[in-house]
Formats: sequence, C-alpha cells, structure tokens
Amino acid sequence: MIKLVKKKLKDQRGLTLVELLAVIVILGIISAIAVPNIGNVISNSKDKAKVAEGLQIIEAAKLYVANNGDSITFDKDGKATLDNNTLGSYLDHVKDNSYVVNLTKDANTGKISYSLSSHESVALAAKSGASEATEQDLVDYSKK
Repeated sequence: MIKLVKKKLKDQRGLTLVELLAVIVILGIISAIAVPNIGNVISNSKDKAKVAEGLQIIEAAKLYVANNGDSITFDKDGKATLDNNTLGSYLDHVKDNSYVVNLTKDANTGKISYSLSSHESVALAAKSGASEATEQDLVDYSKK
C-alpha cells in the first residue's frame, strides 16, 4: 500500500506552460475590468464627501440661526449671508473654507431657507447653470 502511494506521488507533475499562461491571461482580463471600476468608486466617494461637507455647513448655519437669530440682519429682500468667519466655531475639519451660506427669509411665514455658494459641492449638486445649491439639491445628490 505504501509503495502504491509513493508511486502515485512520483507520477504527479506541476502546471504546464499552457495552463500557467491561461491563468495569467484570465488574471489580466479581470484586472483590466476591475481597475477602472475602482477608480470610479474612489471618485464618486470624493464627490459624495464634498456634498456631505456642504450639508454639514448648512446644518451649522441652522445652529447659528437658532442660537443667534436675533442678531442676523436681513436686507429688504429678506436675504442675509453667513461665511466661514461667522460659522467657524460651529464647524470642525471643513476642507473648503471659501463657502457662503445664503439665507432667505419668507416675508409671510418667517421661514428661513438655506443655500450654499462658493463651495466645491455646488458644482456637483446645483441645478445646471445655478451659482448656488439649495439644501434640497445637496440632499438629492447625496441620495444618488
């Protein structure tokens, strides 16, 4: 019995050159498909991070308004702006500090709507040609 097992082990061979080439070709095809897709995933996640940062800025503006609403001066059209100098203490680790949050106060209801301009997320989420992105634009983009 032991002699039979030893004989079988001696007769075994490794991979042939053709089998090895087939494996290499298959791996090449898989990598040619996978690498561009991984690049798209990375790009999409960076875009979503920019939009999430835009939403974070708008949430900070809401907190600021809740705490300091009486000190905000709206113009005759019911508009006001907040920037990094105003909201800086409400935000941590924002990469793009050149943002402006635009506040619009409805004259009838007193409700304030928020939009963002001068931020990287505006180019991604705003309606075509718009120079600012509303809070809803940012939310809609993040759900994609």
